[in-house]
Amino acid sequence: MEGRMTHHSNNTTIINSTSCIYTSKSLFSISPTAKSPLSRPSISFKRPSFTFLTRLPSEFGGSPLVRMEDPFTASLSSVSPRKNLTTSNHLRHVESMAHLPSGAGRITRLNALILGDALASEEDDLVFPSEVLSTQAHVSSPQKYLEMYQRSVHDPSGFWSDIASEFYWREKWGQQVYHENFDVRKGKIKIEWFKGGMTNICYNCLDRNIESGKGDKTAIYWEGNEPGLDSSMTYNQLLARVCQLANYLKDVGVHKGDAVVIYLPMLMELPIAMLACARIGAIHSVVFAGFSAESLAQRIIDCRPKVVITCNAVRRGSKIIYLKEIVDSALLESAQKGIVTDVCLTYENESAMKKEMTKWTKGRDIWWQDVILKYPVTCDVEWVDAEDPLFLLYTSGSTGKPKGVLHTTGGYMVYTATTFKYAFDYKPTDIYWCTADCGWITGHSYVTYGPLLNGATVVVFEGAPNYPDVGRCWDIVDKYKVSIFYTAPTLVRSLMREGDEHVSRYSRKSLRVLGSVGEPINPSAWRWFFNVIGDARCPISDTWWQTETGGFMITPLPGAWPQKPGSATFPFFGVQPVIVDEKGVEIEGECSGYLCVKSSWPGAFRTLHGDHERYETTYFSAFPGYYFSGDGCSRDKDGYYWLTGRVDDVINVSGHRIGTAEVESALVSHPQCAEAAVVGVEHEVKGQGIYAFVTIVEGVPYSDDLRKSLVMVVRNQRLTRYIGHQVFQRREVGK
Repeated sequence: MEGRMTHHSNNTTIINSTSCIYTSKSLFSISPTAKSPLSRPSISFKRPSFTFLTRLPSEFGGSPLVRMEDPFTASLSSVSPRKNLTTSNHLRHVESMAHLPSGAGRITRLNALILGDALASEEDDLVFPSEVLSTQAHVSSPQKYLEMYQRSVHDPSGFWSDIASEFYWREKWGQQVYHENFDVRKGKIKIEWFKGGMTNICYNCLDRNIESGKGDKTAIYWEGNEPGLDSSMTYNQLLARVCQLANYLKDVGVHKGDAVVIYLPMLMELPIAMLACARIGAIHSVVFAGFSAESLAQRIIDCRPKVVITCNAVRRGSKIIYLKEIVDSALLESAQKGIVTDVCLTYENESAMKKEMTKWTKGRDIWWQDVILKYPVTCDVEWVDAEDPLFLLYTSGSTGKPKGVLHTTGGYMVYTATTFKYAFDYKPTDIYWCTADCGWITGHSYVTYGPLLNGATVVVFEGAPNYPDVGRCWDIVDKYKVSIFYTAPTLVRSLMREGDEHVSRYSRKSLRVLGSVGEPINPSAWRWFFNVIGDARCPISDTWWQTETGGFMITPLPGAWPQKPGSATFPFFGVQPVIVDEKGVEIEGECSGYLCVKSSWPGAFRTLHGDHERYETTYFSAFPGYYFSGDGCSRDKDGYYWLTGRVDDVINVSGHRIGTAEVESALVSHPQCAEAAVVGVEHEVKGQGIYAFVTIVEGVPYSDDLRKSLVMVVRNQRLTRYIGHQVFQRREVGK
């Protein structure tokens, strides 16, 4: 899954005293005497009335006064307005947006920042969009979001039908827009959207955009592993290449509903192969070209493909990976278990390996370049039902057998296109780069389908972000004038470790929106991403979602509301998140618990391939009536959501349940800690102890004083008192 781990500040509210929590839950008023709407907000704090004074940009209320109850006084009264914001009301988070957000965790005073005004410091708890950004955004204010969100949950049929109508449908869906059952007690779990509607996602990605005049627009900029090795392709050219491959696949016996396994690196041929399968109604299953032969064989055995598509080798950085040899081993293993694949279409990646050096199985292996270019550049579209399968994507399972997550066509198409448009505030002039591989769900939804459905120009990068040096990302940003940059916190922390000089020597002036995916981005890395990469002028879309959800579930919308570093903020349209306790009871207000979703959304996966029982058991049985994400979550007093990681990533120290991600986030808040990984170890007295693997910042020597400092930073977060001398193992950079 594409998960998130933790945010330590909010988690500590569970452990802290009530008075600490209440410190930031205070009375706000907006000063009417401010000089400029873009200057830094002025804030005062005084006791005992707990009154803040702050001035917001005009799009968040300008100069009118807004007052909130003193929580200490309110606790003495019969009913507080905040107490009415319960989880039974799925609009609680947007109702709370009528008040100025007040930060999360142990905050003794509130500081705010406006995009482009100043750098975000450790004391800044809120980052407001600039007036210019909000004015030009698709969702320009909390009020606009509230209007759209309310409709999406009160009238999901009308909301999503209006959006779906923007795409091409050969036949429109029936009167019932969606059908769902989330409760295993009421029968089989079932989710359907736009059933009966006939469409094709490849047609909507390519033909529809060409027909609207975008044929000569660049669809893909491809950047090779070696600097200077590059290419590009317009929408017209991309359609021609897709049709040639689609015609070949039909010629070798691939029909609607057949599976095709794709084991390719980030060449342009990877999205081409995905789109070609979609065009003829075949089900593609992309496997990350780094998985072992055993992992690949497991997936081949499960989905029984008619064709495997690969290349002979790939160069990642200075290392060559012989992909064809991995495929050969996987096909041999699967054949020994009775699953024989007759065709292995192999692309010659001559920058990594020459054709004559490639091992070959005559009669099965076919060179891409020898056959594909001979086929016509037009191919009839296979119109499919909205609920026909689009792709299988395998994720790790607790039993060792990978889970084949099945996504269908219509709902996924509508949802990925819509989330891409709003979460990145996409404009037709944007150049978009997501660093993810198409072997993961991010590459499906936000490298291929989401961007192309919006007619976007996408950068596809074959190489490693630190090759030939750690400035490679920013060299690519400047080269293609990338305006939207979407990456993982792991990469951010890795680059952060190397120092600012590798960033500052590049312009990066084209950047407009930044994005984060895969895990929570801890506040210190968020601020570095914001300050150094984005020059304190680019909002960060810190997205939470999963392979299973198909698209963003909780995400900031640039321009719509203030951000809190480390928080995914609020749910996307149509998503109704709830936090439940161990008994499945929804928890009201500020809380922590298990993150679930009630009611379906169009991008939701429909089943696990060949194992619907496992689908129901894994995702719907723990808390009947809900989709259980498997993640823990905290919600602060303002309704902001903070993901705390997988619920099974918990260490029990002397009866205290401590999330590994909590400790990791605390460690990486230390200025000399670049990355941290935490595991539980057996302890004869406490049951479990905490063991931390730490990567220190480049150039910082390891010392006992540094170890003690790291221990103290965790203790200061009040996470645990059980970290001792034996728990840290350092990793030197480059080892």
